[in-house]
Amino acid sequence: MSLRIHVLNGPNLNLLGTREPGIYGTLTLADIEARLVARAGDRAAILFQQSNHEGELVTWIQEAGQAGEAVILNAGAYTHTSIALRDAITASRCKAIEVHLSNVHAREPFRHRSHLAPVVRGVIAGFGVLSYELALEALLSPG
Repeated sequence: MSLRIHVLNGPNLNLLGTREPGIYGTLTLADIEARLVARAGDRAAILFQQSNHEGELVTWIQEAGQAGEAVILNAGAYTHTSIALRDAITASRCKAIEVHLSNVHAREPFRHRSHLAPVVRGVIAGFGVLSYELALEALLSPG
C-alpha cells in the first residue's frame, strides 16, 4: 500500500462523543478513525492525528504536502481564523480536503467563512462522519 492519507483534526475534536452530541454526534475520534481505516481497506494507509495546537497542525500539513501525500483536514475553529494553516497548505502544495461534521453554514455567522476553502480541493460539511468518508472516496478516486 503506497498511498498514505493523513486525517488531521484540530482543536476540541478530541472531545467528540461527549461534546455537544446534538451538533457533532456521539461517535468519538477513535470511532471515526476505525471507520476510515475499514473503508480504505488496502487502498490506502490512514494516518490519523489530532491536536489542539495550531503549530502542530501546520507541521503535519507541511510534512504531508512535501511528501506528496493527501490530507483530510477538520481544522475545527481554526478553519475560520488560521492564515497559518492556509499558508501551510499553499506553501507545501498539499492536496487537502476540508471537512466538517456539522453544516457550518447553518450555524453562527462567524462559522460561515473558511480561510481554507480557497486553497483546498473541496469542502464537505454537514454529513457527520460521512463527511470524512466522502473526502476519503474523493481522494481515492482517479483524477
